[in-house]
Amino acid sequence: MLTRLSSHPKLLEYFSKVKDKSLRDLFASDPARGEKFSLQFESIFLDFSKNRIESEGFESLLALANEAGLKQKIKAMFLGTKINLSENRAVLHVALRNAAHESIVLGGVNIDEEISNVLTRMKNFSESLRNGEFTGFTGKKIKNVINIGIGGSDLGPVMAYEALKFYSDRELNIKFISNIDGTDFAETVRGLIPEETLFIVASKTFTTQETMTNAQTAKNWILHSVIPAEAGIQLTDGNTWLPERVGDDDKKNEIVAKHFIALSTNLEEVEKFGIKGENMFPFWDFVGGRYSLCSAIGLLLMIAIGYENFEEMLKGFHSVDAHFETAPLNENLPVIMGLISIWNNNYFNFSTQAIIPYDQYLLRLPAYLQQLIMESNGKSVTENGEPVDFQTSPIIWGEPGTNGQHAFFQLMHQGTKIVPADFIGFKETLNPIGDHHQKLMANYFAQTEALAFGKTAEELKAEGVEEKLIPHKVMPGNRPTNSILIDKLTPYSLGQLIALYEHSVFVQGVIWGIDSFDQWGVELGKILAKKILGEIEGESAEMKHDSSTNQLIKKFLE
Repeated sequence: MLTRLSSHPKLLEYFSKVKDKSLRDLFASDPARGEKFSLQFESIFLDFSKNRIESEGFESLLALANEAGLKQKIKAMFLGTKINLSENRAVLHVALRNAAHESIVLGGVNIDEEISNVLTRMKNFSESLRNGEFTGFTGKKIKNVINIGIGGSDLGPVMAYEALKFYSDRELNIKFISNIDGTDFAETVRGLIPEETLFIVASKTFTTQETMTNAQTAKNWILHSVIPAEAGIQLTDGNTWLPERVGDDDKKNEIVAKHFIALSTNLEEVEKFGIKGENMFPFWDFVGGRYSLCSAIGLLLMIAIGYENFEEMLKGFHSVDAHFETAPLNENLPVIMGLISIWNNNYFNFSTQAIIPYDQYLLRLPAYLQQLIMESNGKSVTENGEPVDFQTSPIIWGEPGTNGQHAFFQLMHQGTKIVPADFIGFKETLNPIGDHHQKLMANYFAQTEALAFGKTAEELKAEGVEEKLIPHKVMPGNRPTNSILIDKLTPYSLGQLIALYEHSVFVQGVIWGIDSFDQWGVELGKILAKKILGEIEGESAEMKHDSSTNQLIKKFLE
């Protein structure tokens, strides 16, 4: 792990020399610094020069990666070695976007063939829905498609749909339900016609509490539209909620089969719910939820943007996968992004990282990256179970520019906490309206310059600023940023962008010696919630918790 690598003390020694240097000094001493610490891959340009590092430190970070066996670990992942040790699984999300269609064998099975078969089924189904061939039970065309999932089964599709909305079929009403809060369901279906609605239920086990609760509510909502309720509950908006038992099971299953699709691996539970096996799209245990967008979990996205655009996204993913696998470490974008994050996190002790996309279509990218990065690397033990003695994942947050500028940028510019940030922008806008894009990008460039170089008291004084205001207007600068500049937001470039972050997460996990692909931290809360639900619903009379939890439950039940 990091602190046991011989390169680590050398980096600490280098850090002691550079920590007090300013970005002003670094740029002044090297006029070519911007070019030296930048890299182009296809249409993606990465400028990491506004980080407090020099060639010596960069070479030391590369030595750290080499000593950690990064090249070997990358190779192991692509070969299907079981690098997820705690779950004894391979990690092969890269196989989902194997655009070169190389033969990938896992456990004696050609998984590329399996993946291609599922992709073909997804294509056929999405096209039949888009062209009106697949209809609801009453023969009405499907106009509303709602994804029910949570975590990776929700955040990826939501983010990608919003990002690629420009390319979507606007006649389809695409929606998402994730929260077990009934408000999420009620507001999402409000005003929709059940006979024109299809639900895609995404759950690997088909037992996830939040997802299956919402799915059962959706099932009742659909059934009520075609089976009159004999004793329904009248709601204030005039609708009637269906009692649990209404109509015969065969008829209910016929209706469910036309309004529900399952994304799962548990055929028994899927069929028990009423969904036919032919309407289940499988995925695999070598793909974690937060890496699953390119699997059947992306079905709703494919329906929205069409197969051709979905395939372009897969090709974008694959281009960065191939780059990550083959490019030298010093020319490898995900490697560099991962190393810079380690530099800021483990040496400067900057505990957070902001993601600032300067494109409204990427408004959900920060939330998506929160799960990708913090669920992957929010660990406190190594893959061998030893406690770590250093910081792992930074806290990820952010908001689209320019909105963020009028919210939290005050802290970023003048606060006591330093926040490294990734700025993501595009040369070309998808919606050229007046000079909006020029103004947007002017802000993009200006903010990284201001964060890096700030403004001194002397400069303010020379500008004639009133003496008493000078302390309030000083901008200390020295705030690190990466700038990612891409030609245009397309399905292809979105795939590339996501893959950059996926692989940079892996780079950090390798150097820390942690398992980036398990997520045991989400389990305990689920177990306790199940126990407490029984207490709330009266199944268990005795509450055996701490005094605070017991008190809160009793207050809720009063």
